[in-house]
Amino acid sequence: MNDEKYPYQDVLEHIVKGLVDHPEEVKIERRLDEMGVLLTLKVHKDDMGAVVGRQGTTARAIRTLVRIIGMKNQARVNLKIEEPDGGRGPASPREPRDSSLDNLQL
Repeated sequence: MNDEKYPYQDVLEHIVKGLVDHPEEVKIERRLDEMGVLLTLKVHKDDMGAVVGRQGTTARAIRTLVRIIGMKNQARVNLKIEEPDGGRGPASPREPRDSSLDNLQL
């Protein structure tokens, strides 16, 4: 693997390490694919909430910053945040609400 650093990768690492409780476990892999540069971020499972944020707002902001810095360096950069082993996984779909309770009069 190439250990060369790029400005967008440095910024991503700096931001994420500042947010998490386990900065030593922050890993960023860089790969070129058909869409440009793909950065894959791995963090400790307990730090996922800090990286993703409420309703994904922190992750969205980080992605925006990384894309802007990538554009300034003539690179199309995408960020993938990898779910750690032992993480919660995707949210399970909610149960449909029972509408029969809506008409209940007490």
